[in-house]
Amino acid sequence: MELLWLSEKDVASLLTVEDALPLVESAFVSIGKGEARMPPKVYLDFSEFNGDLRAMPAYLPKAGVGGKRPFAGVKVVNSHPGNPEKGLPTVAAVMILNDPETGMPLALISAGHLTDMRTGAAGGVAAKHLARQESAVVGLVGCGRQAATQWRALRDLFEIREVRVAGRTFQEAETFCRQEARGQKPVFMPCRSVKDACRADIVVTTTPSHEPVVKAEWIRPGTHVNAIGADAPGKQELETALLLKSRVFVDLAEQAFHAGEVNVPLTRGELKPENITGNLGDVLVGRKKGRRSAEEITVFDSTGLAAQDVAVGAWVYQKAVEKKIGVKLT
Repeated sequence: MELLWLSEKDVASLLTVEDALPLVESAFVSIGKGEARMPPKVYLDFSEFNGDLRAMPAYLPKAGVGGKRPFAGVKVVNSHPGNPEKGLPTVAAVMILNDPETGMPLALISAGHLTDMRTGAAGGVAAKHLARQESAVVGLVGCGRQAATQWRALRDLFEIREVRVAGRTFQEAETFCRQEARGQKPVFMPCRSVKDACRADIVVTTTPSHEPVVKAEWIRPGTHVNAIGADAPGKQELETALLLKSRVFVDLAEQAFHAGEVNVPLTRGELKPENITGNLGDVLVGRKKGRRSAEEITVFDSTGLAAQDVAVGAWVYQKAVEKKIGVKLT
């Protein structure tokens, strides 16, 4: 048998966030319908190294190009916030894609770019269903690789007029704005404070913070918030008071309650499970209503789902086979 190896370069040549948007949306629908099989991700903590390793398995009965065949897979991914100081990415991943009928591996995929694209697409899908349709100003809290992917997904779904950016330093925000703007619309505005970046219709947080960086008083009525950075136990980007006055949706309750934006306030008893409206998939299949008014604040808590990886990885694999990209391993 042969196994197809796809490098980061191979995946980047095949996959954009625009490609990932419908694939990730279909994964949320499959989850909402109860079709996907996906245990919560498993964490292996490396506290002495300020990092962790995660295993994420899933099965989708209909995936790939046209959603015509079943695929399964598991992604192994790390998160080490200190890696950039060593010249390494914060997140690196590999994914094994399998044929569920035989269990045989089909491909080994370097999944850093894949993870970036599917996470950006998840934020886009959430905003599509929860943000006000006329949203035109995006606020980015954090300006790394994921922030770039998040705003690009939103660009495909909304008429974005302005992107307000807050980083660890003003210089970091300026650099991000210069790199992303490239003389094109929308207008990019580096901000000297997180508060300034929160003056937006859609606010996206992509930090690895263990302490809230966004206060409830900074978020205006009608705002939608994509909380992306809190994806492990102990992480929290939003003040609990903001969650309490918002309509909160998670990507998967079993996972988010343990490791998402809501995990810390739930553990402390400051937030209760009944304060969570439901899974995003519930909205997509009509089981739950999303935004109910123009004044309502909505929050999407994204932890990253293995079903998203399988949906996007299957599509990438089939495209690679079609275009004869990658290296075949015996």
